[in-house]
Amino acid sequence: DDPMDPISRYAIDLIAEMGDNTPVEWIHRSTRFVEKLATPDVTVADLIGDIDPIKAATLKLPYSDERVIHFGLLPRAHRSIFVINELPDLQPRIQVGLFNILQEGDVQIRGFKLRLPLDIQFLFTANPEDYTNRGSIVTPLKDRIGSQILTHYPRDLEDAKKITKQEASLAPDRPDIHIPETIFNLIERIGFIARESEMVDEKSGVSARMAISGYENIVSSVERRMLKNNEETGTARIADLYAMVPAITGKIELVYEGEQEGPYQVAVELIGEAIKDEFKTYVTDPAEA
Repeated sequence: DDPMDPISRYAIDLIAEMGDNTPVEWIHRSTRFVEKLATPDVTVADLIGDIDPIKAATLKLPYSDERVIHFGLLPRAHRSIFVINELPDLQPRIQVGLFNILQEGDVQIRGFKLRLPLDIQFLFTANPEDYTNRGSIVTPLKDRIGSQILTHYPRDLEDAKKITKQEASLAPDRPDIHIPETIFNLIERIGFIARESEMVDEKSGVSARMAISGYENIVSSVERRMLKNNEETGTARIADLYAMVPAITGKIELVYEGEQEGPYQVAVELIGEAIKDEFKTYVTDPAEA
């Protein structure tokens, strides 16, 4: 609550009682971010709130009193950023519950209408509906969303490498392992080639997580070799690229032709194509000479 403009009954009563002596607590920005993963079991009570019969009995208040309401995540995110991930997974009837908050600033809990001029920055994430069968965003909710930002895969190797290095989870106390820039290029090229491959389902795409997992697997492969050979330092080799195979087969959806080839064979072919493309950056292509 804003001490100068409270909206909750608790804060209004407290300020009325204590005036200038009301204790004020500063909320750090790290706690002013609320995130909720949309799942089919999310309820209106989770997001907006519900009547709490135990609170009503304890305080000896009727259900018509605002103080018996147990507020959900949204009202508690007042003056914060509220994120719902995978919005289409939210049941349509729950999405409808967001209408008034986004537009009119009021909520209804068990027939109890409450005016809550919430100051919230809403953010929603969703995969394109054309390749997910898990649900959709209802049209009136789309109409209340201010802007739709369409993202895309990294368009060049340098951006892709930055993302992979940033997101990879590597142990801070790992041995001295050197990953040559060529290996980094190959890791990303595999993803770029997979997105263009006729064997891979274009609608499902190839996420950046494939390169991230592949990078982690390669580091693990080098570390394993170091342990076997009692080495203090290690460097990734071309052969270590095949440690990416589990990351590739676990991250791509194949079309019929790819299923006929088999996930392992498709992964090996993608690695081979990436090596061939990287080789051309060092040696003139004979076909073009």
